[in-house]
Amino acid sequence: MITGELRNKVDKIWETFWTGGITNPLTVIEQFTYLLYIKGLDDREKQKEKDSELLGIEYDGLFPKDKPYLRWSHFSNVGPDEMFQVVSQKVFPFIKSLGGKNSAYAKYLKDAVFVIPTPSLLAKVVAGINQLPQTTSGEGKQDTLGDLYEYLLSKLQTSGTNGQFRTPRHIIDMIVQLMKPTPEDIIVDPAAGSAGFLVSASEYLRKNHGDMFYVKGLREHFNKNMFHGFEIDSTMLRIGAMNMMLHGVDYPNISYRDSLSDQNKDRELYTLVLANPPFKGSLDYESVADDLLKVTKTKKTELLFLSLFLRLLKKGGRAASIVPDGVLFGSSKAHKAIRKEIVENHKLEAVIKMPSGVFKPYAGVSTAIIIFTKTGSGGTDNVWFYDMKADGYSLDDKRSPIEENDIPDIIERFNNLEKEIDRKRTEQSFFVPIEEIRENKYDLSINKYKEVEYEVVEFENPKEILDSVKKLEEEITQGIKKLEEMLN
Repeated sequence: MITGELRNKVDKIWETFWTGGITNPLTVIEQFTYLLYIKGLDDREKQKEKDSELLGIEYDGLFPKDKPYLRWSHFSNVGPDEMFQVVSQKVFPFIKSLGGKNSAYAKYLKDAVFVIPTPSLLAKVVAGINQLPQTTSGEGKQDTLGDLYEYLLSKLQTSGTNGQFRTPRHIIDMIVQLMKPTPEDIIVDPAAGSAGFLVSASEYLRKNHGDMFYVKGLREHFNKNMFHGFEIDSTMLRIGAMNMMLHGVDYPNISYRDSLSDQNKDRELYTLVLANPPFKGSLDYESVADDLLKVTKTKKTELLFLSLFLRLLKKGGRAASIVPDGVLFGSSKAHKAIRKEIVENHKLEAVIKMPSGVFKPYAGVSTAIIIFTKTGSGGTDNVWFYDMKADGYSLDDKRSPIEENDIPDIIERFNNLEKEIDRKRTEQSFFVPIEEIRENKYDLSINKYKEVEYEVVEFENPKEILDSVKKLEEEITQGIKKLEEMLN
């Protein structure tokens, strides 16, 4: 988490962009990120130069020795006009070509455009970034740059431009803690957006499996093969990729891909799916891969993505996804087909009903989290349901912090399911056997199974109530007479 002082400095830079004419939050984040990259490159270069001098070994630097003007420490100290010329015409093309054609920088920044319009705006932003602490990095630890970038991305949640709304970070973190990624996992989010799920998974591993960074094979797996994301919005693709790299994943596999089309050939490659796919989308059958339609013939994206998860996962692989409530109880043939597929042919483990205000102020849709394991041979026995009432924030448009928060309880109960067996249907969580789910045509809505406990309310005898009313009426009449006598 960034401190209040750092937050204020970032907010001031953000305001500088807006007053300078760049008001699209996505554009601000992109331009801000490019400059953070450029500064970060110079910071790390200076550290490596210092280390090589201390060790007495030669260091072949990232920046050409005959082009010192490419370095942040050089151009940030010249006048606005010269700075603008150097950054726009020389530095920016340089970072896009770093490492050659196949480098992560070239892959994700090839379509990037420098759009800061004036020398004065660039000079103000550069001066603001110089006030930020020097970023640090290292295996197994989180750096200031990653925290700063996460705070920048949170502004999408409050700005909501171009329909880009992030899944609330605390919900992402809850899902990751429920799934407990391991150092051997191969994780995918086929609707990656800003890569929030992948970043949270990487942070979970740093915190809970820090020793993996001392094992060469696992360290390489973390940096090169563990994290995968697909995205069809080119701007979000760059933002997601940069988010991963700024959080210490050197070569994230974030790629431009329509996950539901034939363009996506992936099959049984991943061990963990973490996702919040698009809701209420509708596609033409021609736009959808044939094998997905075989599982559930539908145009609804929320159903097609569940079918996709089953195809992407290896046997034994797990999935946790946010779905709209309609997926749980929809009566169409396609809705029933995908639910039956997961319940009968795989292992449905949990359905966590979330309150409808989680995605406010942008959407009031009711949602749930569905957790299952791909087996190909069934395995569903008792499905765990949880009725989440609060997530630590008010459920109105303001989403102000509150004390009520079920998230710690959800994590605790899910990690100790053996203690849930004897819970009654009137409680906040309980098990439902597969036989009962079959009888209800695979309806997975919690209200189908939750029992409401009604309190017995005893009322007075009607005659006694009538006598009380008459008595009151007499008292009122007598009071009025006394008032009249006083006036006379």
